Amino acid sequence: MSRIDEAGAVRSGEDLPLHRLDPWLKQRLPHLQGTPEVTQYAGGASNWTYRLRYANDDLVLRRPPAGTKAKSAHDMGREFRLQQALAPHFPLVPRMHAHCDDESVIGAEFYVMERLAGIIPRRNLPRDLALGRDEVRTLCVNVVDTLVALHRVDVQAAGLRHLGAGQGFAQRQVEGWSRRYREARTWNVPAAHRVMDWLSRHVPPEAPLCVTHNDFRFDNVVLAPEDPTRVIGVLDWELASLGDPWMDLGNMLAYWVQADDDPLARSSRRQPTHLPGMLTRDEVLEHYRGRMGITPSHWPFYEVFGLFRLAAIAQQIYYRYHHRQTRNPAFRHFWVFVHYLHWRCGRAIARTR
Repeated sequence: MSRIDEAGAVRSGEDLPLHRLDPWLKQRLPHLQGTPEVTQYAGGASNWTYRLRYANDDLVLRRPPAGTKAKSAHDMGREFRLQQALAPHFPLVPRMHAHCDDESVIGAEFYVMERLAGIIPRRNLPRDLALGRDEVRTLCVNVVDTLVALHRVDVQAAGLRHLGAGQGFAQRQVEGWSRRYREARTWNVPAAHRVMDWLSRHVPPEAPLCVTHNDFRFDNVVLAPEDPTRVIGVLDWELASLGDPWMDLGNMLAYWVQADDDPLARSSRRQPTHLPGMLTRDEVLEHYRGRMGITPSHWPFYEVFGLFRLAAIAQQIYYRYHHRQTRNPAFRHFWVFVHYLHWRCGRAIARTR
């Protein structure tokens, strides 16, 4: 079995209209030959992602899901232009090929990029990839250092000042994700009033802004097939912005399930952060602090915000399933996960008293 991440069959109701897409692509990429084999990557919780395998090239297409509720989270043009601008300064972004804002082509805005052939570390590493404790530690450190490298990008040199909206980033994030949670709330999840109120009362002072990925996880990095401890790409830039680096770290650690976590956390694990050799959340925080040379004075805020934001993301996804806007059965029990994250927020807040 190949270690390289592969796409599978296109899910029912999510097909691409090749009779329109193929001519559109060949007008912009005239070297393409033949008719592409179309497959779809697993997931689809954020954007639908397809592999287009032509006779002489291998491409990836990304488009928003049907029934999208948060329009601002699915701006294909912004995502395309950001990666184009970032590439000279952070070479781990895929090469961009074409962007289309004409929804008549496939029924939605989309963009096309190169396919990075490599290993994507999802819930578990590939079965034939047996890494020892030291190799796992190297992999983990390299992933965290990739986030550090992103946060060190010279925003001015990259021409990315337009990504920011000035002062008040953390406050806007709290307000924005609180609003999204309220709008996506269904009857079977908590109101989360106390968590939202605590966050609004504990927004930290302004931090120097940097490029933040805002969805940085193991399953959004690509590893070299010949050296699975080396990162060769970073994917899924739809939430990227100029922001607070500590908020980006808190968002990453919200997904970080370690070996000694409770059973419900372990059941929700979606990346191999439980393996012997992986850093714990506290160790990641310490390693990142050492690499950046700064210490957060309001870490509990960033921890709680990361957990609450993840709850809001899960609830937005569940909202689409609840209202039958998506058929993906993987989303059926997301409401349980929302309850769990709400409980973790409360526990983190209690530790500050």
